[in-house]
Amino acid sequence: MYTLKKSLGQHFLKDENICRKIVAALQQKPFSQLLEVGPGGGALTKYLLQIENIDFKAVELDHEKVEFLVKTFPGLGDKIIHRNFLGIEKPFEGRFTVIGNFPYNISTQILFKVLEWKDDVECMTGMFQKEVAQRIAAKEGNKTYGVLSVLVQAFFEVEYLFDVNEKSFNPPPKVKSGVIRLLPKTKPLAMKSEKDLFLLVKTAFNQRRKTLRNAVKALFNAAILQEELFSKRAEQLSVQQFADLTFKMNN
Repeated sequence: MYTLKKSLGQHFLKDENICRKIVAALQQKPFSQLLEVGPGGGALTKYLLQIENIDFKAVELDHEKVEFLVKTFPGLGDKIIHRNFLGIEKPFEGRFTVIGNFPYNISTQILFKVLEWKDDVECMTGMFQKEVAQRIAAKEGNKTYGVLSVLVQAFFEVEYLFDVNEKSFNPPPKVKSGVIRLLPKTKPLAMKSEKDLFLLVKTAFNQRRKTLRNAVKALFNAAILQEELFSKRAEQLSVQQFADLTFKMNN
């Protein structure tokens, strides 16, 4: 067998019903190329390998898990990328789907990597710590709404699919989990530039208790800062409002 490494945030899924439920959710959207992030002990992998007529790859950092997977699933050998997901190049030409029971200690970084690839990611179905999953899906006015919510929702529609209990894992994490699905927006959000949006959102939420007028004053000229919208706090603005504001930022 294999050992669990806390340093890699490893909690392996053991509930077959949940595994099947995640794979069923994945298959609701068609795809021909699929990347699994962090297959670990292969709980999802064994089902993913049964999907016909797709090009499948899995990226796994832990050498011991790679050896275990190759031994357990002989057909997997040339499909494994033995690397850190955060450092790999795009694994396919053209559009592809991403799935994973993501290591919780790098789940936010995984999302930002998916954002880098957003032009080619046609769908992402993934399990996160429930609090993170809720944050990704949160709407304005919600106290969990923040940088992650705005930047993911600027490019993807987010659907919170279902909760996963701690007992579904070995070892059980101290938190509940949640499965979400990201699908690219059918109509891209108009913005001055992605760079401006990222800067505005991060600056606004960096001092989220302050009004926008105080939090982002370095990014706008004094006349624009007098507009009514700047009396609000970052968490009160919709994703659309953030995108619209980028056009008024200083050059």
